[in-house]
Amino acid sequence: MPESFYQQTNESPDQQFDQSLRPPGFEDFHGQEKVTERLMLMVEAARMRDDVLEHILLSGPPGLGKTTLANIVSNATGTNLHTTSGPQIEKAGDLAGILTNIQKGDILFIDEIHRLHPAIEEYLYPAMEDYRLDIIIDSGPSARSIQLNLPKFTLVGATTRSGMLTAPLRSRFGLVNRLDYYTTAQLAHIINRSAQLLGVEIQDEGATEIASRSRGTPRIANNLLRWVRDYAQVRADGTITPSIAHDALAMIEIDNDGLDEMDKRILEAAIYKFNGGPVGLSTLAVAIGEDASTLEEVHEPFLIMQGFLKRTPRGRVALPAAYTKIGATPDPQQPGLL
Repeated sequence: MPESFYQQTNESPDQQFDQSLRPPGFEDFHGQEKVTERLMLMVEAARMRDDVLEHILLSGPPGLGKTTLANIVSNATGTNLHTTSGPQIEKAGDLAGILTNIQKGDILFIDEIHRLHPAIEEYLYPAMEDYRLDIIIDSGPSARSIQLNLPKFTLVGATTRSGMLTAPLRSRFGLVNRLDYYTTAQLAHIINRSAQLLGVEIQDEGATEIASRSRGTPRIANNLLRWVRDYAQVRADGTITPSIAHDALAMIEIDNDGLDEMDKRILEAAIYKFNGGPVGLSTLAVAIGEDASTLEEVHEPFLIMQGFLKRTPRGRVALPAAYTKIGATPDPQQPGLL
């Protein structure tokens, strides 16, 4: 593809890769059946009434399809999608600029909506409920309020930390959906579809091999597919077989359970340096040379979900599965295992 193409679209090759794999409609979106069924019903009901959709909140871990679903809802309703994120809206004027460009029925997608400044939320409440925006001009004795009427629109909010949403904001969404991790079979289906879009030949067992190590997340599955595709092109004939997928993922140190090098370092540190725990998050982070927030938000959720770690009031504790994974012998006197 010529370099000029990327200049015209203002998108990097990676962004175009991600966009090319996003399913455009509900019929192509695999997984999250309960969520998609609700959204399809909402879209159909709004179409029958010739009305605008209620506001929608999508929550769940990163990479499960929140942005993709916002695009699909926009395509299904035949309206424009305006995309921004919580940290990008720094002042009321930023929000006003976005909302005044919206047409009736358009969808405003705010990613990481829990990171909105509280003052911005106050401006958003009347916009969501009454479709008006009250802007205060100047300050002090010369301050005055200007009211702007807005067309009826739909706000789709996405958050990875729904607990950080304020109650007033959360209550203004007509439909709240949580996206869950995908099964291996669902991810294998997604990988097969992505491989077809990318023009990569892949065997079903090869797709399953990649899916089983993708942490239940389509974004990770597509990223691993891209790596395995490169490996297959250079080290084999371009076809992704189970053995090729295994060798490719072993090269980047992702094992059969989807654990990477840092995951194993966390378990090894907890077991060998701290006798299995309990150990505080900050102490564990220093021991492995990683930022505490990265450990807590990126690595810990998967390790806890898979039964390798648990959180206690006193700190993190390695569970028997972690000992088995590392090849260590649990100490029967270890209090954290009781």
